[in-house]
Amino acid sequence: MSEEKQQVSRRQFLNYTLTGVGGFMAAGMLAPMLRMAIDPVLQPASTGEYANVGLAVEDITTTPQRVDWKIDQVDGWYESKVGRTAWVYKNDSGDIIALSPICTHLGCVVSWEGSESHPNQFFCPCHEGRYTKDGVNIPGTPPTAPLAVYQQKVENGMLFLGKAIAREGA
Repeated sequence: MSEEKQQVSRRQFLNYTLTGVGGFMAAGMLAPMLRMAIDPVLQPASTGEYANVGLAVEDITTTPQRVDWKIDQVDGWYESKVGRTAWVYKNDSGDIIALSPICTHLGCVVSWEGSESHPNQFFCPCHEGRYTKDGVNIPGTPPTAPLAVYQQKVENGMLFLGKAIAREGA
């Protein structure tokens, strides 16, 4: 028995070559796109990390004070520092309250007002929304839900804030 090698025609050779080159080119173009789509999913999710806001518990008073801090944010493969703000005070029981300054109506920033017409209230300048000191929306004003409350913990006498948690409407 003799073995005969099968000859590959010129047409078959070009067909195999072009198919192989095209496949490698397609894989080369699709691999980065696939990695870009999958890579953020493979990153560990944030577990509600707390950040030191630079405020000692002994410095917190019964009057809301604005606290600003920065957190590291990872958006897919892009890392940046993002500013956060909270209104922090101690209530009558001595508990620390940390409220988000973001109005629940349209997302404007509320401020602590001490005006004669609206004493001891948070005020939103966009549509004159008002909140009580504990962040509850005042009926008859545009906001339909209270201000969000930050998760918090105290370590070594310093305040750490986590994620802002939305509250149900009043």
